Amino acid sequence: MSKKTIYTIARCFDKPGKAAARRRKTFLPDHLAHIEEVIDNIFAAGPLYTYDHKTIIGSLYIYKTDDVNTAKDWLKADPYYRADIWGEIRFTPFYIAAGESVGGLAYKTQ
Repeated sequence: MSKKTIYTIARCFDKPGKAAARRRKTFLPDHLAHIEEVIDNIFAAGPLYTYDHKTIIGSLYIYKTDDVNTAKDWLKADPYYRADIWGEIRFTPFYIAAGESVGGLAYKTQ
């Protein structure tokens, strides 16, 4: 039996109000440059939207580590973190059990 690959998800929810949205736009170039620097540590990442898909309300990262403290360190290096955009951040270990990214049903091959 092979070892399960565990990732760490960071769900980052923006602070309420327009100030976070303004800071998000201001720091976008720095944030994207940072993502390019650390892309090897990221399985997937992107903005979280409202249900109407019109307003960004946060960010989601799936980090290639099972160590939450390592994921926290990586997130703290992000310009968005330093810009104090997020009001709530939740870290959760995650195993991809099924889906296209694992070729179907990973739990049957573990």
